[in-house]
Amino acid sequence: MPHDHHDHDHPHTLLPPAPALRVKALETILTQKGLVDAAALDVIIDTYENKIGPRNGAHVVAKAWSDPVFLQGLRDDADSVLSDLGYYGRQGEHMVVVENTPETHNMVVCTLCSCYPWPLLGIPPGWYKSDAYRARAVREPRAVLGDFGVSLPEETAVRVWDSTAEVRYLVLPMRPEGTEGMSEEALMDLVTRDSMIGTGLAKGPL
Repeated sequence: MPHDHHDHDHPHTLLPPAPALRVKALETILTQKGLVDAAALDVIIDTYENKIGPRNGAHVVAKAWSDPVFLQGLRDDADSVLSDLGYYGRQGEHMVVVENTPETHNMVVCTLCSCYPWPLLGIPPGWYKSDAYRARAVREPRAVLGDFGVSLPEETAVRVWDSTAEVRYLVLPMRPEGTEGMSEEALMDLVTRDSMIGTGLAKGPL
């Protein structure tokens, strides 16, 4: 892996990283001055983390499930295809799409910090930035998947991709059974943020 590993058992790792502490301090000052409503800020962050952002990625996944030509384009040159859809910009440069199959399950981590495809998935969740996830995803990926409620067959290999400032990854989850004939929009509702990181699976149809 290109990133250095740190001592994740050191007591100081229990504290948030320095950037998070600075952001929290700034938020506290602005809230005390009445310039920011903490509750409203929480709603905004939740919206971008769990609703608006991941919908872009879900659109890509659903389209790949529905359109073989689009899927092949992602395989050949994801950057160009995603740019055509308007999903590009800072934190979204140099994208690679990795496909889950019955033989291989992909999972993404950033072992150095929190490199993450913002244009496709929105704001990275807190657990993605945690020392525990960053260390354990590399050492014991199956155990981490178990923590997320994902149990894979023994014959399915788990491949962990280390996201960096140079290359970011989007996991293309397997299309659930029983979704034949569903519209692209309906398929989008089956794609979760975690399934595009690899810590979850796409939902089955209701």
